[in-house]
Amino acid sequence: MSDRLGEVLQRQKQQINEPENTKDREEIEQLVGFIVGEEEFAIPILYIKEIIKPIEYTRVPSVPPYVLGVFNLRGSVIPLIDLRIRFNLEPSKMTPNTRYIVMQDNENIAGFVIDRLTEAIRIKTNQIDQPPETLAKDKGMIQGIGKRDNNILTILKVESLLKRDF
Repeated sequence: MSDRLGEVLQRQKQQINEPENTKDREEIEQLVGFIVGEEEFAIPILYIKEIIKPIEYTRVPSVPPYVLGVFNLRGSVIPLIDLRIRFNLEPSKMTPNTRYIVMQDNENIAGFVIDRLTEAIRIKTNQIDQPPETLAKDKGMIQGIGKRDNNILTILKVESLLKRDF
């Protein structure tokens, strides 16, 4: 019994000392990657409420062209935004890979039409650069540029995507 008590005390001592060791560890950002047009984008996983297959939506008058309308998700009416139109590309064509990503930041919530999901991404924060100054204006939607082995990844600002101008 005293051996077990010694092990428990040793583990507790390790856990107490661990915060100092965490400085040596590299921080990881967890993202979800997706394709819009020909480009891959990502958003932090913490903002994702759900990812669903396309469902029926209702058009709403007097909104910007990128707002397709609203849809009902378990009793909540959520605006639906076409990221292709928002990024000045041709409107989305629904395919078997098309998905809605429902994102939430505090009280703001919206669904976004994407062409397809790619993968869950874990990237070290030291591999994420700030966006170039030309893209970093107040209205900018880019949080950072992730450097991966064979390509770069545009990480979007969820709060900018969810900002209502309609």
